Amino acid sequence: MSGVKMFRAALWTIVALIAGAAVALALIYAQGGPGRSGEPYGSDFSLIDETGQPFTQADLRAKPTAVFFGFTHCPEVCPTTLYELAGYQKQLAEKGGDLQVVFVTVDPERDTPEVMKNYVEAVSPDITALSGSPEKIAAMLKGWGVYSAKIGEGDDYNMDHTATTFLIDETGELAGTLAYGENPDTALAKLERLVGV
Repeated sequence: MSGVKMFRAALWTIVALIAGAAVALALIYAQGGPGRSGEPYGSDFSLIDETGQPFTQADLRAKPTAVFFGFTHCPEVCPTTLYELAGYQKQLAEKGGDLQVVFVTVDPERDTPEVMKNYVEAVSPDITALSGSPEKIAAMLKGWGVYSAKIGEGDDYNMDHTATTFLIDETGELAGTLAYGENPDTALAKLERLVGV
């Protein structure tokens, strides 16, 4: 990788981290500070999972959930986050906790259900991957306050996006967030509180 490409990758990682921190702060204040609203977080959505089955906001109420937005061509942030979430999911399961991990694409043009299936299966068979039409993805991103922008032209474009993981409790409420690169002990403690172990 050339020096210019490495610099660009590092720059976009920094931009994603700053955007993630800004979103996390906005979420805290949008929810009235540390208190909770009692309402499901985000807007209603209907997407398709990696097996071709419908997945809606109601499915987030099945169990505590970690929701991450990214894309399969992501060079660093997305694979790192998904591997970390899969590791936390396994640790929680060993303690009797049940965490649902959901990966939502910000790149529906390339990330079909089949592409998403192959991607998450390489990480963990226990991750649910969601895709849909560009319009449905855009509506969910807007409803969840997630930033996403296409960078570059042609087929070799990149995506800039929020790097925050949203923690949703079994009622659908926002219970907290994980920042990209968050201290593993802190992240695990947040997830333990979320699942009740």
